[in-house]
Amino acid sequence: MAEPQLSVRSARARDLAHRLARRERRSVAEVVERALTDYETRQTGRQSAQAFYADLARDKPSDIDLDAVIREARRPHGGPDLS
Repeated sequence: MAEPQLSVRSARARDLAHRLARRERRSVAEVVERALTDYETRQTGRQSAQAFYADLARDKPSDIDLDAVIREARRPHGGPDLS
């Protein structure tokens, strides 16, 4: 089965993607995927997982017991109201 394709009607974008792919010895698809992922991260303010965990480790140097936190916040559900 053929792979999905992306069509971009910009000669400049095509040339840039091909030039970067040759320079980095990657496929054009890899270059485009990486560029779009980086763009999304910058636009949405999302961090990479690596940066998130590095920040978390710096802010909270000690481990916490997640099971205890869940148990403390757990409240029984009263069930559906059948009246």
